[in-house]
Amino acid sequence: MMYNKKLFDKYLKLLGVERSFPSYDLLCQIIREHLINVPFENISKLFFKKQGKNYIPDLSTYLEGIEKYNFGGTCYANNYYLYSLLKSLGYEVKLCGADMKKPDVHIICIVTIDHNEYILDCGYAAPFSEPLPRDLQSDFEISSGLEKYIIKPKDEFGRTKVEQHFNDELQHWYVAKPQRREIDDFRNVIEDSYSDEAIFMNAIRITKFLENGSLVLKNLHLTETINNKSSTIKILLKDMPAIIQEKFGMPADIVERAVGHFKDLKNIYD
Repeated sequence: MMYNKKLFDKYLKLLGVERSFPSYDLLCQIIREHLINVPFENISKLFFKKQGKNYIPDLSTYLEGIEKYNFGGTCYANNYYLYSLLKSLGYEVKLCGADMKKPDVHIICIVTIDHNEYILDCGYAAPFSEPLPRDLQSDFEISSGLEKYIIKPKDEFGRTKVEQHFNDELQHWYVAKPQRREIDDFRNVIEDSYSDEAIFMNAIRITKFLENGSLVLKNLHLTETINNKSSTIKILLKDMPAIIQEKFGMPADIVERAVGHFKDLKNIYD
């Protein structure tokens, strides 16, 4: 991506972060504000597909989505543009692939500060509000309500496994690989994520983090967590646009255009 100071200044303004020299403290601020201001969501993905698109939006469209519609994106947009922003600020950062059940279906950032490596992931719908250390001797844990995330020490290939546990049971995971990649390396997997059979073309997922908790919509279940206490309600599909507008600030007419065709929803962990 070519460096565009005007667009990256807009990006920082949307995050509420002032441009400064790269530092660990600034990195923490950017990550925290990114999670709060840029949700993990696939409404925009569904909306863009209705327009015939099958790839991440350009930076201008991505920022417009945040500003006008309270959009964010999935890992491909959120983590790629986070990487681009950090690179524009002068950080030593690289874009990397991560394996789940299939190789390279997730992307993350790895940044190096004072000879220490950290994973940055604003595209996993997880409370990773600080850089995740890679130079570990033992497990690093993060708890959020009924969920627990475990970052494992690097394996013999320099890879980092990140686990998500729910009610103390392993639910999901990925293995981050340290090799530097380019966004075009993921073109096929990104295009596949827009196929009619793809999970995020057949489900609804929004995670928005708050200063003291989160709002999470997984298909028809809306969970609000405040100060580590969670409550969940079930909603009707016909009420989805109005509820998403009320809870997440996305215009109901835009949501209706994105999800109005749904009759059944798939479990994203199937």
